[in-house]
Amino acid sequence: MGNVTSQYVEAGLDRMASYWTKPKRILLLGLDGAGKTTLLYKMKLGNIEAISTISLNVETIKYEKTEFTIWDFSGRQRQRPLWGFYSKNTDAVIYVIDSADRGRIDEAVHELHRVFDEDALRDCKLLVLANKQDQPDCMSVEELHEKLALHRVIRNSTHITRTVATSGQGIDEGMMWLSRAVTNK
Repeated sequence: MGNVTSQYVEAGLDRMASYWTKPKRILLLGLDGAGKTTLLYKMKLGNIEAISTISLNVETIKYEKTEFTIWDFSGRQRQRPLWGFYSKNTDAVIYVIDSADRGRIDEAVHELHRVFDEDALRDCKLLVLANKQDQPDCMSVEELHEKLALHRVIRNSTHITRTVATSGQGIDEGMMWLSRAVTNK
């Protein structure tokens, strides 16, 4: 009886806490074609045929007990300078890399470093999603870790996860890390 009561009390407390805690603000960034929007809607809806983002998509999702408001920005070159305008009060950045696109990795690294030059983001958590891991000759997590040189620009927690947006592979691992990182668990 006491066990059942404690479960009801815990569920009630969790529900009440959700009224007082605001969603964690997440910027979803990366170059065009990396798979950002596909990942976002795979998390929110479970399945999606995504099209290229023109400017931005904003969605709220819940993972474990953490609610996230995710701002998915276009990765087109002319849109990237706008990313910094949305950096205030950001809890974390999810940076998506097309790990099969070796020809653009230097550009992806440059943009990631540019983003973290923003004072507002210097202390944010960073989750890198190494997407398209199902493609031939994709870069490994170890190779990406070396190329990204995250220690040069980021003062806070980072994590790199292998993902395949179309199947959902790796998304849970990344979001579990992010959920714990932004709630300081």
